[in-house]
Amino acid sequence: MIVFPNAKINLGLNIISKRPDHYHNLETVFYPIAWQDALEIIEASDYQFTSSGLPIAGAPENNLCTKAYQLMVAKHHIAPVHIHLHKIIPMGAGLGGGSSDAAFTLTTLNSLFNLQLNTATLQAYASLLGADCAFFIENKPVLANGKGDEFSPIHIDLSAYTIVVVYPAIHVSTAEAFAGVQPSPARINKIALENLEFDNWQTALKNDFEQTVISKHPVIGNIKNALYQKGALYASMSGSGAAVFGIFEKEIDVADFSAYQTWQGKLIIDL
Repeated sequence: MIVFPNAKINLGLNIISKRPDHYHNLETVFYPIAWQDALEIIEASDYQFTSSGLPIAGAPENNLCTKAYQLMVAKHHIAPVHIHLHKIIPMGAGLGGGSSDAAFTLTTLNSLFNLQLNTATLQAYASLLGADCAFFIENKPVLANGKGDEFSPIHIDLSAYTIVVVYPAIHVSTAEAFAGVQPSPARINKIALENLEFDNWQTALKNDFEQTVISKHPVIGNIKNALYQKGALYASMSGSGAAVFGIFEKEIDVADFSAYQTWQGKLIIDL
C-alpha cells in the first residue's frame, strides 16, 4: 500500500502559555499543502524500516514511522511490516513532514489490517507521537489550540491561489525557536482569515517564532521580503522555521530562489 504524506503550513502561530507537561499552549491554523513524501507499507516476515530520498538523521528505531508502528503493535498486535519512506519534504523546516509520515503510517496500518479505527481514536494515537501529528489524520484546515492537537473548524479556501514555499536548508531546532518567545494572549482574527482579507492578515496573523529565528538566520527574513516583492498577498515563516511561504494570485517565477529548495502548488484536498 502506497500513500503520500503531505506537508502543512501555519497561518499564524501564537505561543500562549507553558504547560506542566513541558509543551506550550498555542494557537495556529494548520493548512495542508501538496508537498509530499511517499510511504509504502507491506506485510513482511519481520519488521523493517528503510528510506530513500533526503537523508534522515538518527537510527531507524527512532523514526516516527517506526514509533507509529510500535504503537499499533502495542494496541492491536498487528503483524510485521516493511515500511519504506521516500523523503522529499525537508526536515526541520516547520512543515510537519515527520508528523505527517507518522500519521499516515497509522492510517495506512489501519487500512492494511482492517482495524476499522475511527478518526477520534487515530487522532488520540497520533497525539502520543507528536504535538501536530493528529492534524494529519483528517488533513483539512483547522484552528488548533492546546499543544496543537485540539481542533475547531475554520473555513479557509485558498484553492484559487498558489502557495510558494522556500526552504533555505537551515535546520531550526524547537528549543532554538522557543528560546526567545514570550507567551502572549490568543489573537488570530478568524473572520479576517475566513473572508480572505489579505490586507489585514499582516496584523491579524503573527508567528511568534519569527523574531527570534530571523535574528539568528537573517536569510529567512530576506526570503520573506523577496516573496512580498514578487507580489505575495501574505508571507510568513511556517511553524518554527526555517521554511517561508507566500500566497499568490498565480504561479510565479522562482528562479530567484534557485539556491534553495522550493515548492509551488495548491491546496492538497477538496474543501
